[in-house]
Amino acid sequence: MATAPSKTAAALPAKQLARIREQLKECAASLGGEVSARARAAQLAETYLGLDDGGRHEFLRLIALEFGPDPKRVATAHSAYQQAVGSPAQWDAEAALRAAMRSSRIRILTQFNAIPQGVKFLVDLRADLLRFLDKDPELKALDRELENRLTSWFDVGFLEISRLTWQAPAALLEKLIQYEAVHEIRSWKDLKNRLDSDRRCYAFFHPRMPVEPLIFVEVALVNKLSDSVQHLLDEDAPTADPHRADTAIFYSISNTQVGLRGVSFGNFLLKRVIDDLKRDFPRLKTFATLSPLPTLRLWADRNPEAFSACFAPDLAKIAKQAGIEPDADALRALLPKGEWAADARLARLIEPGLVRLAARYLLTGKSGDKPFDPVARFHLGNGARVERLNFLADTAAKGFKQSYGMMVNYLYEPDDLEANVDAFVREGRLAAVAAVRHAAKG
Repeated sequence: MATAPSKTAAALPAKQLARIREQLKECAASLGGEVSARARAAQLAETYLGLDDGGRHEFLRLIALEFGPDPKRVATAHSAYQQAVGSPAQWDAEAALRAAMRSSRIRILTQFNAIPQGVKFLVDLRADLLRFLDKDPELKALDRELENRLTSWFDVGFLEISRLTWQAPAALLEKLIQYEAVHEIRSWKDLKNRLDSDRRCYAFFHPRMPVEPLIFVEVALVNKLSDSVQHLLDEDAPTADPHRADTAIFYSISNTQVGLRGVSFGNFLLKRVIDDLKRDFPRLKTFATLSPLPTLRLWADRNPEAFSACFAPDLAKIAKQAGIEPDADALRALLPKGEWAADARLARLIEPGLVRLAARYLLTGKSGDKPFDPVARFHLGNGARVERLNFLADTAAKGFKQSYGMMVNYLYEPDDLEANVDAFVREGRLAAVAAVRHAAKG
């Protein structure tokens, strides 16, 4: 369903549009019993799936623009509430106001939940909605309501966790290959390596989407914190004894459903995995990630002053060794290419500035009131702390292109998770070790 919007799709014929409007009105009215509601929802879903991209866009616009709250009813209920404040009638007036503000869109969307594969239908419908949003902001109200509804259905407490092994159904393994979003699975040999005895892979499922994984979490069982993803994924490295490992490294977490973008699965998603690992491997003491910094370069390009300040102490020496002009723009053009990493002396000169840049990016870069980095938002929101920055940790072309080869370890200290989540949610405070905080100020 998640294909690019068609620029040539024709508008729906007037008769078909009128028929869809009537179907939506019947769903919104919720007439009849449960069987009738399920039949109407199934028919409406079938209608939607039979439309081309242009038709689906018009379908969603109908719901968004014609089935919102009734402004007159809201105004009347609000006036009655204002008059009732402080009297015994206040609470009934409040309930009436809430009812008036509840849109018919919610009633329509909720009825899809009753049909087979209804939750999956809504997730895919939102994937369509997100594609149309860029050019049609009038769909935002519908998207907000659908996102809120999906958030209530997909809390981590409702999800089921399952370990994947090499013996898992081929269809599920193919989905792991398809949805791996952090480090591409290059071959079946690569996949088998990630499912070996010193590795763990978990999938999260929703009871109403039992054959559609929502999230894959890949874990390596090692000794000490990992500082290179290439070493971690080396297919030719000997298999270690997992029962002698003291550290679990979460090196890939992939969301599989585009329609669940922005939907929080709760603040303790990885705690479920940690609890499972601790049960199977009592020697494990450290739970951490080796995570990318996917928008470091983007942030640096948008904040040239910060970039310049981080490299100012060593810029002249770097320029001389690299044979470039001694200015920040020349260095910013050099770093994503990665060839500089082969020059050991040049790499040593670049390292302090990159560490400062990554620290400042993580601790001060913002998108609204949250960290600019999407991976940081996830891990810090799940109770982790920024533990260590790793230079030349991802030497693949993609690693240099998006983050100049930098990666980060987020540490999950089980006893600190709740306090860190609370500080992050309530105060926006980011947990980080002193060394990273010092680098951010350097």
